[in-house]
Parts: sequence; structure tokens; C-alpha cells
Amino acid sequence: MILILNPGSSSLKSCWYSDDGSLLRAVTSLPVDWFAPDAAAIAVEQVLRAVPTAQPTCIVHRVVHGGRALQSPLPVTPAVRAEIARLADLAPLHNPVSLALLDQCSHRRPTAQQIAVFDTAFHHTLPEDAALYAIPGDLAERLQIRRYGFHGISHASVARRASAELGRPAARLNIISLHLGHGASACAIAGGRSIDTSMGMTPTEGLVMASRCGDLDPGALLHLLRTGAVAPEQIDHLLNHESGLRGLCGQTDMRQIRAAADAGEPGARRALGVYVHRIRRYIGAYFAVLGRVDALVFTGGVGENDTRLREEACATLAGLGVLLDPDLNGKAAGGIARVSLPESRVAVLVIPANEEQEMMLQALPLIALSPEPSA
Repeated sequence: MILILNPGSSSLKSCWYSDDGSLLRAVTSLPVDWFAPDAAAIAVEQVLRAVPTAQPTCIVHRVVHGGRALQSPLPVTPAVRAEIARLADLAPLHNPVSLALLDQCSHRRPTAQQIAVFDTAFHHTLPEDAALYAIPGDLAERLQIRRYGFHGISHASVARRASAELGRPAARLNIISLHLGHGASACAIAGGRSIDTSMGMTPTEGLVMASRCGDLDPGALLHLLRTGAVAPEQIDHLLNHESGLRGLCGQTDMRQIRAAADAGEPGARRALGVYVHRIRRYIGAYFAVLGRVDALVFTGGVGENDTRLREEACATLAGLGVLLDPDLNGKAAGGIARVSLPESRVAVLVIPANEEQEMMLQALPLIALSPEPSA
């Protein structure tokens, strides 16, 4: 049996597959405070206890940051574990959690194969034009400062499933993928390969998110520091936990924000306006990057469930060949749906996120591999 572990910022999603890839137990989400003592140990114990008869032969872990070296799913060897640990400075809120889960699983199920699937791996195809920042090259190289991109497992899933839905090979499709949830990112996918993405060196860059700021002039940070408004040690918390929708209107749940906006609350209206504007800006930019767009895909909790958000995001895109069908858009719920008009040059799709299935598919070829006999 294959156990999939997908840690988020405040939860642990898990599901079970058979060795041939058939789903045995649907995804469940366990709330976790990763800062609490023994959080990983307690979480793993609860996941294993939920299916007491299950003995996983393989445990597949989502690891947020694989850097430049870890570019594909890998069995977790001591060298791989060491590299994940070395990259913790680039993903301090994520990689330590993955390491704790890896160690707990190794301790509790020592005979199970451990496989890591990396969120950054899908973006290793970014060309230098998209990946590099315009700072001194030796400094960037020494400190590993470049665009890595995130949500890669989700964007890879979108590329594969959009190809199946449209009945066209991924190699012949250009896609703009919008993963809109608590975290949010856009990705330009050409021929099944990521060629640009909104998140950068960290998951803070790009679209407006629930509590992350997205794109921000670095000069604004310098101003905050020079004026003493924010201490250096507070910057990370400000950008990742107090900004985004929370910073604009005090709320992070899009349903509550929309209800407040409908009731005339100025902060909620302002937050929605900034959120939608940023999405449109990235869509337009990726039309220019790709040259031709075959599909615009919405995924993630907000992308899948907020009908009006999709309307607002597409409202100014008719000149680019994006024509939303209001009736189909309103009916989209629970599965893959095409919500564009027949005459739309660009297919608009809603694809429910399924990172766990993508993790299983990426890991499956490795699961069948057995170690070579020693000489």
C-alpha cells in the first residue's frame, strides 16, 4: 500500500493507494499546529491509526523546496535528506516539517520505502530569462537567489489533466494555470513544461494571497526598515502572515470577504479589486510569454469554487480570445468542467486540485524499482 503525505501550513492531507495506483482511501485533512511540540510524531501516529490494518510499503512525501539539485521524485537516501535539510534556509516554514515527517515515518515504519516529490521540480525547466533576478550574478549564485517556483505538483497535475480533457497531447498545448487557494500562483506552461511562474525564490512573490503580500517593491521594505516602522526580525512575519487579503481587509476567507464586499464594506471591496487585478495582470503577461494560449485553467479552493471570481478574472479578456459562458461557469461544481463559450479561442477549464494523485503518479515508477543486488 502507498501512503501519500501532503503537509500544508496548518494541516496534513493524506490518502492511501494500492501498489498499482488504485485509490483505496480518499484524501482526509488533519489540522496540525506544526510549531507545537512533537507535532509531526502526533500527526503521523493519527494518520496511521486511522487505517489500523494498513501497512504501507511506500510513503510518498510532498517536499516544498528541492532547490536546483532535486529536480525529480527521488527515494529518500541520506544524501537526499541532507539536501532537503540544507535547503531549509530557503523554505524555513516548510522543509523542516517535511524532514520531521520523514524521520517519524522512518522510525515508525522502518521497512517502508520513503519517496520525496518536490514542489519546485516542475519549474526546473524555467529558462534563465525567467529564472534569474537582475542582481550581481556572483552574489545570486553564492546565495542561491533565483526564481524556483512553487505549487509545481498542482501545475503539473493541471497540465496532464487539461491535456486529457481537451483530447490533445500536452506537448501541443500552451496553458495558463491559476492555482488560487490560501496560497496562490500562476504558471505559463508550454508543451507540458513550466516556462514562467509567479512565485519566486520563496512562495511570497506573485499573486495576492490570503496572508502573503505577493509582488512588492523592495524599496518599500527598505523604507519600513529605515523608518523603524518594522524591525528586521519582524519582516518575515509581516510579509507572510499579516499581508495579502488579511492586510487589505482583515480577513482571509474569500467567502467572508465576498459577503462583506456585497454588504458594501470598503476594505473587502478594495481587497477583491487588488486580488482580481493582480490575477488579470499575470494572465496578460503570460499571454505575451506564451504567444498562443490554448487553455486557461482555474484550480485550488478559490479557483474551483468561486464562480464570480472566475467571471471577474475573465471580464477583460475577450480581446485575447477568452469568452466565458455564464451558464456553464455557474454550474461548474465538483469535477472538471469546461466553462467557456464554443466560439472562445481559449478553452477555460475548472479542474479540482488533486496534488495527492499527482504525487502518486510521479512516485509510482520508483515504487516498482527494487535495489540491485550487492556484488
